[in-house]
Amino acid sequence: ITIIFLLFFLFLRFFYIQIIRGTYYLSKAEGNRIKIKIINAKRGVIYDKFGIQLSFNKANFVLSIIPKDLFLNRNYSWGYLCRQKEKEKDCKIEVENFLYDFLDNNLKNHIPKRELSKIFSKIKIKSENKIIVQEKIPYQEALLLFEENNPGIYLDINTFRKYKKSQSISHWIGYTGKINQEELKKNKNYNLNDYIGKTGLEKYYEKDLKGKNGNIEIEVNALGKELRVVSEKRPKSGKNLLLTIDYEFQKEVESILRKYLLKFKKKKGVVIAMDPNNGGILASVSLPSFSVNDFAYKVDPKIYKKLINDPDKPLFDRAVLGEYPSGSIIKPVVAAIALNEGIITPKTTFLSTGGISVGKWFFPDWRAGGHGRVNVRQAIANSVNTFFYITVGGYHNFKGLGVEKLVEGERLFGLSQKTGIDLPYEANGFLPNKKWKKEKKGEVWYVGDTYHLAIGQGDLLITPLQAVLFTSTIANGGILYKPHFLKSFLDEKGKVIDNYKIVKIREDFISAKNIKISALGMRDCVRYGSCRALKSLPFESAGKTGTAQHGGGDPHAWFISFAPFKNPQIALVVLVEDGEEGSRVAVPIAKEILNWYFIHRISIKNKY
Repeated sequence: ITIIFLLFFLFLRFFYIQIIRGTYYLSKAEGNRIKIKIINAKRGVIYDKFGIQLSFNKANFVLSIIPKDLFLNRNYSWGYLCRQKEKEKDCKIEVENFLYDFLDNNLKNHIPKRELSKIFSKIKIKSENKIIVQEKIPYQEALLLFEENNPGIYLDINTFRKYKKSQSISHWIGYTGKINQEELKKNKNYNLNDYIGKTGLEKYYEKDLKGKNGNIEIEVNALGKELRVVSEKRPKSGKNLLLTIDYEFQKEVESILRKYLLKFKKKKGVVIAMDPNNGGILASVSLPSFSVNDFAYKVDPKIYKKLINDPDKPLFDRAVLGEYPSGSIIKPVVAAIALNEGIITPKTTFLSTGGISVGKWFFPDWRAGGHGRVNVRQAIANSVNTFFYITVGGYHNFKGLGVEKLVEGERLFGLSQKTGIDLPYEANGFLPNKKWKKEKKGEVWYVGDTYHLAIGQGDLLITPLQAVLFTSTIANGGILYKPHFLKSFLDEKGKVIDNYKIVKIREDFISAKNIKISALGMRDCVRYGSCRALKSLPFESAGKTGTAQHGGGDPHAWFISFAPFKNPQIALVVLVEDGEEGSRVAVPIAKEILNWYFIHRISIKNKY
């Protein structure tokens, strides 16, 4: 009877395990028998427009652990200890000491004990997620580690990013870094050991660059020893990016800007060059800058602290995030709007005697005694404030354009809004109006506010990117193109997968003949106005200087330009923070940049 009872009980237990819980235990058994290794996809790389490689994937030997395989494996002396919850602390200490000795015996340079302890403090013993312990293991040491066979300890080949040494690419190319918890929640196909684009193009085109990981299913025995490969799914490499950037030109622009900042004893400056026929960015330099390679793997805390505490903000991309009063570079835009609204004609003239008075207030021209009677082209060429004061704000019997019409027109030129450039960040700039001033400052709008806005002063703020955008619009006859860095997506063999689709943000918002007048005014600026320094260049160019007052320090020095005048192939913006005068500081920078571009790019292109 006892034997029959025991056999009956045993039968019930077998029935429960095999039938009722059979599926569960089968999956558990298969999980112990089959291990899945992730094969990371090759990240796409980045090229300039001529195929110069700007980013590189460098081999990275990585030592990782899977806690469950390491802590609970019966092959280890601590296997039984780690199965007891109350002994978890002792278990971690024993495994940590073993792993530290393992690193010490196999690697010359390994992580300190305190860092290893920090990793172990966050480990969950039953976790099946792979946790990286040591990266960038030298090749020779990695070969020896391949011969080791310790269940739960794995050596993988990963990659990390390296970039061209030119510092000026750092702001827009961006860098990759270890994914954090917040990013992991938004990206379901990633794991804690993955790298992800953190800034710049690396972040904006993350989904394209990443590719799709593969995996290998490996059969292991009860002791964790790998026996055979069951199946394999190959990874799919990420797309390569071919940019509109001209790297050699980018380097030259950086060199020229650095030279002149040193000459004029200034520290901060921006240069952006764009193709006015499609919106492609040819070069974008923001100084001071930083080395993106300091961030490509794991940033040194000392370097990061130094960059963060630098008062000149080298991590700040002034080209797309800097917001500045425009000064007089806005005048060709103002002129085109006023012409389009019929407020003035190409023949309209106003007398400049050194400024205008409204009550006790005086609004000056930059030249004492004024410029005499000038039309719109002459007003642009010589940056005559009086002409624009009257055109926009009116004076005596002349009714001007008004602030509402001016702001409306400037919005059409792309001000006070993001351009949509393919970067993960961008500033809006700002256009003030009557309602804003009343709500924000509790003050009414005065005619003086309109006068200031007419010459790019007051509360108006623009980004250098917006400046090169409206310069391109004037150059090409009235088309506002969406600025972009991407030219094409390429496959691994360099074959074009897909071309960037050029986007016209806006066209036909202003007549071609009216915008032509502004372009001619900018040409006159080179012929006889404040841009005369460009007259000696071996091609016809157009430009406009700007000297913008701001809250403190010397005025910002601006210059916008495009060339050649009859067939524009480059639009250029130069800004030197606290640079004093645009004609003295910004123009020489632009002249040297345009000269290099003509000799090395335009003249060669036209020759062939």
